[in-house]
Amino acid sequence: MKTVNFIIFLQVICLGNTYKILVVFPVPSPSHFILGSALARGLVNAGHDVTIVSPYKDKKPTENGKYSSIVLEELADIRNTLRKSNLFEVSESNPFKTAPFMDTLGNVVTNITLESINSKKSNILKEEFDLVILEYFRNDALMVLACHYKTPLVLFGTMGANLWVNSLVGSPSPPSYTPDLHLGYTDNMDFWQRLMNVLMYSMKKLREKFVFLPFQYELAKKHFPHCVGEEGPLSNVSLLLLNSHESVNNPVPFVPNMINIGGFHINPQKELPGDLKEYIDNAEEGVVYFSLGSNVKPSEMSNETKKALLNALGKIKQKVLWNWDEEFLPGKADNIRISKWFPQQDILAHPNVKLFITHGGLLSTIETIYHGVPILALPIFGDQKMNAARAVAGGYALSLPITKITEDNISDALNQLLNDPKYRDNAKKRSALIHDRQVKPMDLAIYWIEYVIRNKGAPHLKVASLNLTWYQYLLLDIISVVLIIGISLMFVSYLLLKRLCLSRKSDKKIKSN
Repeated sequence: MKTVNFIIFLQVICLGNTYKILVVFPVPSPSHFILGSALARGLVNAGHDVTIVSPYKDKKPTENGKYSSIVLEELADIRNTLRKSNLFEVSESNPFKTAPFMDTLGNVVTNITLESINSKKSNILKEEFDLVILEYFRNDALMVLACHYKTPLVLFGTMGANLWVNSLVGSPSPPSYTPDLHLGYTDNMDFWQRLMNVLMYSMKKLREKFVFLPFQYELAKKHFPHCVGEEGPLSNVSLLLLNSHESVNNPVPFVPNMINIGGFHINPQKELPGDLKEYIDNAEEGVVYFSLGSNVKPSEMSNETKKALLNALGKIKQKVLWNWDEEFLPGKADNIRISKWFPQQDILAHPNVKLFITHGGLLSTIETIYHGVPILALPIFGDQKMNAARAVAGGYALSLPITKITEDNISDALNQLLNDPKYRDNAKKRSALIHDRQVKPMDLAIYWIEYVIRNKGAPHLKVASLNLTWYQYLLLDIISVVLIIGISLMFVSYLLLKRLCLSRKSDKKIKSN
């Protein structure tokens, strides 16, 4: 370990500067913390001094450099409250109600984060930083941290390019082929889907302008009045890092300061624990891995759904690893093994794993594409339906609504995915795409973060649309002037023609008389 630290020290001295970076990932969800801690660790391994603010304590902090962690315990309380709700019950909720809920959640998390940072217990505001990296998740008021520290601001988008983050860097979001993340559409939408997408887009934009942003403005003004002007919080986004990649997400327009780094959190494959390795190695027909992520309690699914899954999985030849949140699973067949935790990335990397039954979370989707494993998606909430729809369109997945599961449709889906080689072939093609990159995604993230610091916020990367009002951006002022001139010319022409016709009629009458 001393040798590794010495090598890193030499790299810092010879190749560049050590920067002090603040990383703020406030969302009370383990999957979000996985991304934040992975980015922080990568920056530390590159020789930088990193402080991460989040609701979680890193159980295995890196020893390769200076890595500090500030735990916002109040946000962990929100996590515990959310865990008490049954997410299976909201899986079929109206997406037009989901957007207001996400705004409300964002307001609560933002307020608690600002109060915690400003509390007497915290000395973080007295420190100095070279850069602020903020996970953006409906928390615009937190952008004032960059103003407070007088540093450039890097945003991190956990779900790829979408309506939430695109406007912050001036990137277009055409609703004709950019689906809203709550609707579960792909980029190939029919008429009615495009209509719903436009309605959702319009509703979110109006709510953002008249409800959400004013509230965020007040939060920022309350805690950092010196960083709030007449137009709202002083936000000046230098770079937007996105947890996405062309192999996973739909191709969409990017402005120069948007960078895809999807897959940066994936670690080199480690050897599985002895008993688990033996279990998978000895599976002659292969293994099906089943996990619904870190936010869902699988034990809370309905008895009918549970019975259908147990019966269908019990009939297949493959062994099953099921990430289950309790000690026992009554009614499970002999081929099913349960555990409260499995090393997911290392399991998916094993060649004997034939299928991943997943909720369709973006991290799980990226990991299964990275390792070339087909998907049976059982989406529940958030962006999972959209991720599942993209996977089905990509030919490496099938998807079933979690509330519509029966033994027959699960069995049919399992038989197709396990016996038709096209799904695994398409998954392998996607895997080849995510590996076919000029540089590793973590190296790309570190380069651009350092680039922004070196170039004082890189203002030359920002597009001019950020300086336009909404009506200027849509050219409504130009269209209005053109319409007014056109209508005026038509009206004047009409009057001239009318007068000309009347004069001719008068001439005819005079001649006839």
